Amino acid sequence: MDIILIPGLWLDASSWDEVTPTLERAGHRVHALTMPGWGAPASDSGDIGIADWVTAAVAAVDSVDGDVAVVGHSGGGNVAWGVADARPDHVSRVIFIDTVPPPPGNGISEFDVVDGVVPFPGWDFFPEEDIEDLDAETRAHTLPLTRGVPARVPTDGIALTDPGRYRVPVTLLMGGLDSSTFDGMIDQWQEYAAEFHAIDDAEVVRIGSGHWPQFSVPQRLGELIDAAIAR
Repeated sequence: MDIILIPGLWLDASSWDEVTPTLERAGHRVHALTMPGWGAPASDSGDIGIADWVTAAVAAVDSVDGDVAVVGHSGGGNVAWGVADARPDHVSRVIFIDTVPPPPGNGISEFDVVDGVVPFPGWDFFPEEDIEDLDAETRAHTLPLTRGVPARVPTDGIALTDPGRYRVPVTLLMGGLDSSTFDGMIDQWQEYAAEFHAIDDAEVVRIGSGHWPQFSVPQRLGELIDAAIAR
């Protein structure tokens, strides 16, 4: 299976480097993406929004013959769902990593804009449950991999128009949430709950990690991605 790997905010294709070997050993062909405007100054990235990220990921899907699996980490999950909306008959499964399918018109989040871009806020910005499995060595190694992203990308609402996306099977690989805990939470999320419940075939699998399993448990993440594709 061809797999499109979409990084979350601030990361590029190299963030999947430790996951890729597990997927390749399982026989998959991996296409890790770096999104438009990553690391670019505002003068070069000010016009780039979430739609441009979706367009880039759709182009990656279109470059592959046959069906593909699309994987999105964190904010990359919004992009992955945009791909499913654009190519519902070409995507065999969408795998969200510690995030959920967004409803139409919703953005990723809001972060401080500095010099016209959104820089990585540092590991200490995030809740302890998100980063507790990233030791000091891992944080030091991965911090230089981060770059700013275009200011519009986190806040632009995602355009979703094709109900065919609900026919695409979905796996949510959640860091610390199992299926029963997730079920108890999603119904409190209003539009997000409606989007999730509209999906014909959706499952929730607990990773047992923080928010960045590609750094803390890359082999396990690769095995879970492979298992989801095999379903």
